[in-house]
Amino acid sequence: MRNYMYILVMAVTTYLIRVIPLTLFRKEITNRTFRSFLTYVPYVTLAVMTFPAILEITEETWIAWVGFVAAMILAYNRVSLFVVSLGCCALVFALQLL
Repeated sequence: MRNYMYILVMAVTTYLIRVIPLTLFRKEITNRTFRSFLTYVPYVTLAVMTFPAILEITEETWIAWVGFVAAMILAYNRVSLFVVSLGCCALVFALQLL
């Protein structure tokens, strides 16, 4: 019974998150600041969910930090996302073998 309540609360929350903006904002949003804010919301949400997982994936925190720094360097140099993830995974795996 408890699991059904969790599912119901999640469904209602997800529904409200999608419906409320549709009902409140009928016209096109013209405010530059608010449009910019809405543009970055998905990226920030993904980062907030991913960053703690990056640091907790290994038993040694320093290995996770080395992988994170390597990802930042690769991303800064505009390497593709696939190469960044593959390179960081390989680096962390190699460091764990040592």
